[in-house]
Amino acid sequence: MDNGNATSGNDLREVKQLGMWASIASLSYVFWLVGGMELVERLSYYGVKTTASLYAQAPASEGGLGISLGDYGIIMFWFAITQTFVPVFTGGISDRVGYKETIFASTVIKIAAYLVMAFFPSFWGFLIGAMLLAGGTGIFKPGIQGTLVLSTNRNNTSMAWGLFYQIVNIGGFLGPIVAAYMRQLSWENVFFTCAAIISLNFVLLLAYKEPGKEARLARMAQIKSGEVKQDVLWKDAWHELKKPIVIYYMLVFSGFWFLFNSLFDVLPIHIKEWVDTSVIVSSLFGGETPSAFWRGLLAMDFAGTKILPEGLVNINAALIMTCCFLVAGLTAKVRVTTAMLGGCLLSIFAFLLIGSYHAAWIMVFAIAMFSLGEMMISPKKNEFMGNIAPEGKKAMYLGFVMLPQGIGWGLEGYFGPKLYEWYASKELFSRELLVERGMSVANMEKIPHGEAFKTLVSYTGDTPQALTQYLYETHNIGMAWYIIAAIGSISAVGIYVYGKWLLNLQRQQG
Repeated sequence: MDNGNATSGNDLREVKQLGMWASIASLSYVFWLVGGMELVERLSYYGVKTTASLYAQAPASEGGLGISLGDYGIIMFWFAITQTFVPVFTGGISDRVGYKETIFASTVIKIAAYLVMAFFPSFWGFLIGAMLLAGGTGIFKPGIQGTLVLSTNRNNTSMAWGLFYQIVNIGGFLGPIVAAYMRQLSWENVFFTCAAIISLNFVLLLAYKEPGKEARLARMAQIKSGEVKQDVLWKDAWHELKKPIVIYYMLVFSGFWFLFNSLFDVLPIHIKEWVDTSVIVSSLFGGETPSAFWRGLLAMDFAGTKILPEGLVNINAALIMTCCFLVAGLTAKVRVTTAMLGGCLLSIFAFLLIGSYHAAWIMVFAIAMFSLGEMMISPKKNEFMGNIAPEGKKAMYLGFVMLPQGIGWGLEGYFGPKLYEWYASKELFSRELLVERGMSVANMEKIPHGEAFKTLVSYTGDTPQALTQYLYETHNIGMAWYIIAAIGSISAVGIYVYGKWLLNLQRQQG
């Protein structure tokens, strides 16, 4: 890799971190305030994100969209592209216009997004709502994260990002629980509830004070008077973006984000179709009916007989919510790229487990392993970019963090559901088996989307459990997950090479 103009203006120093409790004690009220705002935003966001695939696949007779996974992939592709590429430009705008102003604007847009989803339950309605939600999120993120960078310092940044990520995942944990309850009443209730939740950020904005505002206004005054020259925003962003240190970062981490987003876009469908979560309920509660508290906390169905898919995926948020600051403390003394490589490898192993087994407790272990990997890599990406960003361009660089996610998630959003449909779709396998068992192709094609397996149970007279096991054993269900893990492996190799190159640059910079 050519060092060239790799780091002009970037600070690559590894600064010694304060101890865990000293770091926490050093954080200002602004840090906790933006953490609360991000918590509220994530609560509403993940209420939709973790149930989106279930909503898309649910038949229209049950209030869902009743669309194919291919069509769902189109929605996810545009959702991903919008959410991850908007911050590349809005990060620079936030630095110049002000963080409070952009946070306010994003909240208005996100409310509109949830309302569009509620009032227009169709492919196009959900696509437009998803793009509004993605655009609002893309505007929201740089302002929040830029505030966090300015309210911390190089000595407490590792703990700050880890703790922030932990606070955020309280919202990520509560969102699916709320959505699981609401969708059992009706799908539109999910969207109305999320719109009400995000509105709470208007209240928190009243107490928000932008750190470094005086410096920003002074700089803008100098620019206005001609004392300081400022590039056109897109030229300024392009100048930073084309630095090798940013370009290589973007390329090597794209594969991890393909891996990461599959957990939320595809795994809920996999759990719904192939994993018998009643085994977990029996193990935990025996023959007794769980109390309302446990049914809510674990996102069970109303009868308390099984854990819904979003409840199982929610193990991810639960572990991050309770353990992320410990992982941040343990990895604070480790080089950023080394921690991220370890996290990527753990996530790859988790996906290999998901592909190899469909036992409920194995799925719990795999999600827990993935979560540990995520805690090692995800907060570090923000810490890394926030630290190397030149002064006055913190939000811009934190917008750049979304570029590899945009590439990885955009590709996953489109191909992830398709991979699952090709190798693991219970809907398609059920249609094939119906024809094998004697149903005419014409009658099979009349079955509404999302109702093929239910029809198969009725048509054959076999139990759902027996048919599920038969379909699982006669198809290579794991292939989709092995392909996703292979993509992540390419990223792991890239992260290793990038880390070696970065270490060489740090030694040159002294």
